[in-house]
Amino acid sequence: MSDVNILEVKNLTTSFRTEAGKINAVDSVSFNVKKGKTLGLVGESGCGKSVTALSIMRLLPRPMGTIEKGSVLFHGNDLITLLPDDMRKIRGNRIAMIFQEPMTALNPIQRIGKQLDEMYQLHNPDVKKEITKQRSIEMLMKVGMPDAGKRYDEYPHQLSGGMRQRAMIAMALICEPEILIADEPTTALDVTIQAQILDLIKALQKTTGMSIIFITHDLGVIAEICDDVVVMYAGNIAETGPVEELFAHPEHPYTLGLLSSIPRLENKRKTKLRTIEGMVPSLYELPPGCRFQNRCSFVMDICRAKPPELSQAGDNHLVSCYYVEQRK
Repeated sequence: MSDVNILEVKNLTTSFRTEAGKINAVDSVSFNVKKGKTLGLVGESGCGKSVTALSIMRLLPRPMGTIEKGSVLFHGNDLITLLPDDMRKIRGNRIAMIFQEPMTALNPIQRIGKQLDEMYQLHNPDVKKEITKQRSIEMLMKVGMPDAGKRYDEYPHQLSGGMRQRAMIAMALICEPEILIADEPTTALDVTIQAQILDLIKALQKTTGMSIIFITHDLGVIAEICDDVVVMYAGNIAETGPVEELFAHPEHPYTLGLLSSIPRLENKRKTKLRTIEGMVPSLYELPPGCRFQNRCSFVMDICRAKPPELSQAGDNHLVSCYYVEQRK
């Protein structure tokens, strides 16, 4: 099962037209999502993680956002070229998404139950309302919503942050999708609730066999929940591979910097955390070579001349770095 790719993203490039000109928020990104497995997208804010997800879902703001090139193959069908009506049959039904902030993603003037019902009926129009309601309450129970029957009739503002996130997960999973895209689903939740949500997602994946694309900036979450990981930087892929391989043998200087900035129990108290010096380059003024060159301790002349390409660093382990290539 783990060797079967359910989703293949190939050379995806997404641009936005702004007052200052056109920028590529995602630039030639390629990765595969395996059936029944979890792929993590990790990187700093603004690196292109969420735009990648929105491109897959065909939810880019129009007319500013455009998929310039590339393909997103789902069961061999390119989602980029599907007609809008055909894409709507897939979105929310076979591929679903949990958005970052549930308070803005949920409709504040509609009850939770009505929003769940609408999601299910959209893809199952022939099902009776009574059965739909039963299905919605069962889904709320499945995601661990306390007193699900009561919550069904409540509004989003009446729920806590953790409950709202559970309601979002219920909406995403009510049609039993094959792929779930979770865009930082634990952001703004306290640590205890974060752990509960992560445990819930893992348990639901084990039950349903769905694949997950998990977007986060937290490498600790990646280590806990993901099978494979894609490290993104300024719209490009810096490094990708199986989680255990990448954590045990990180190659790209950016990945090394991210991992070294994680607090560790073995460190002495009040030890100063390491940081990656410098700033992410503006997408309006990207350097001609490697996009990490201004922050890299191993920068060479070739890094400033032309961008590196992904090359083999191990089994299914790819890295985009001239310094790594030179060390081989």
